Amino acid sequence: MSIKLENVIKRYGNNLAVDNISLEIKNEEIFGLLGPNGAGKSSTIKMIMGLLKPNSGEITVNGIDVMKDSLNAKRILGLVPQELAIYENMTALENVEFLGRLYGLKGKKLKEMAEEALQFTGLADKRKEVPKKFSGGMKRRLNIACSIVHQPKIIIMDEPTVGIDPQSRNHILESIKELNRRGATIIYTSHYMEEVESICSRIGIIDFGKLIALGSKDELVSSIWEEQKIIIEGYNISFNSIEGIKSIEEVRDVALKGNRIEVICKSPNEILQKVLGKLGEGNITVRNIDIKQADLESVFLKLTGRKLRD
Repeated sequence: MSIKLENVIKRYGNNLAVDNISLEIKNEEIFGLLGPNGAGKSSTIKMIMGLLKPNSGEITVNGIDVMKDSLNAKRILGLVPQELAIYENMTALENVEFLGRLYGLKGKKLKEMAEEALQFTGLADKRKEVPKKFSGGMKRRLNIACSIVHQPKIIIMDEPTVGIDPQSRNHILESIKELNRRGATIIYTSHYMEEVESICSRIGIIDFGKLIALGSKDELVSSIWEEQKIIIEGYNISFNSIEGIKSIEEVRDVALKGNRIEVICKSPNEILQKVLGKLGEGNITVRNIDIKQADLESVFLKLTGRKLRD
């Protein structure tokens, strides 16, 4: 169940919220969609769900045009919203069944699928209890149960772990991976970079309405590879000490700063032994080694000038 956006534009008056985005989210992948506040992420999600109409461009889910055939598109889509979409005074089971009816489920089928959704989210033993008695993590899990009761093939999860305890967060992340293993394509947004790094196979970064980066974590990190470095402190270090290191093919640059050598390279862990070998030839005593590797947070900060949680 793939998702395609082709030259999608969304304006609010004079404000260009989504600026000519083209993107394909592949079948059965967990796709991380990141962006600072106001970057156009929420507008993009709403357009994929058919809740917002683009000014131009086309959006299809599994070949279905979201604008021209929104009813059939929504049958295969599920949305876990950032804001809780549950009724506090209805039981957990009643909440899930209510959402199931909106997707056309009824009778025995509705009952079975509602029970299955509660079982999947670890709330089966709470089916007769009302959410106003639930912890924040349990409410988030019920939010997910309501969104997957119709077993959608594409699930959009918008900040599903906001404000919950670590145990509930881990439960939700494992549930997401299990949904993916069962064949669901998932779009995941979060302000917790470690979550995105741990579960997403590919990541897209949006800023000022534009898709400014796209790829796996390793691909995005390698795009700023000049910022990765090996820092070696030692004795008997001189300018002659770095000549051998410069000859290593993977090394981009070497700098000598007092009793410290900084080696700028693409893959620090892979070439560390080569660097140490060259230093050994010069009878240098190594006192300390530190590897500064770029991570997804570094990529995001470099591309947007902001941290994800700003």
